[in-house]
Amino acid sequence: MAEEPILFLQSVSKRFGAVEALTDVDFEVRPGEVMALVGDNGAGKSTLIKGIAGIYPFDGGQMFWEGKPVKIHGPRDVAPLGIEIVYQDLALADNLDVVANMFLGRERISSFRRLNEAEMEKECSETLKSLSVTTVRSVRQAVAELSGGQRQAIAVAKAVMWNSKVVILDEPTAALGVAQTRQVLDLVRRLADRGLGVVIISHNLHDVFEVADRITVLRLGRRVAVLKSSETNQQEVVHAITAGKLDTVPGMVVQ
Repeated sequence: MAEEPILFLQSVSKRFGAVEALTDVDFEVRPGEVMALVGDNGAGKSTLIKGIAGIYPFDGGQMFWEGKPVKIHGPRDVAPLGIEIVYQDLALADNLDVVANMFLGRERISSFRRLNEAEMEKECSETLKSLSVTTVRSVRQAVAELSGGQRQAIAVAKAVMWNSKVVILDEPTAALGVAQTRQVLDLVRRLADRGLGVVIISHNLHDVFEVADRITVLRLGRRVAVLKSSETNQQEVVHAITAGKLDTVPGMVVQ
């Protein structure tokens, strides 16, 4: 695992009117590591990720990519850097097959101005194989026919297909059974083993300790802890989530 972060947020803040969603938050992920982002509802996890995605541009602070400062003005600025985000709803089209979903909006066009179906099918199959996704019977299978774990695998494969360097996964094991959860967690670990930086947002601390190298804890819009999974336990993480030390309380006037 590299020591220098590929993605680093320094003292980022975000307000919505009088509500401080994020205040002076530092966050980083290194190539080849799984960084978990945890916190109670309203802690600021979604706001932080949407800030990285350019959906909610930060009001303050600085974002660094591969050691250089970058400005994100909107979602179109993120993909060229190599950041892909898999949201909880997966954003898959149920009526299309796996190949069509993987290339949705990025279709390959042949010299005859037609879709290059053969090339797309080959690339899709190779990507799934490289990630050891073996549960999908056919890449021409409609996504509507897939299980929850298979759909999650397709969404992740779609994210890493475009030379991504950081993949952010929002609750990737939510509503999955035991076997499907195991498949997804193994896939997350394989992404990091390939040298990608992986951010996993989850309320399930068992899953977090299964795959994460480090854990960033947010509480009331502030970072209260960064812990190594190998040097902590679930009790300490829960304590940080519920009672992590805050320098100030949101809304409190500092004299």
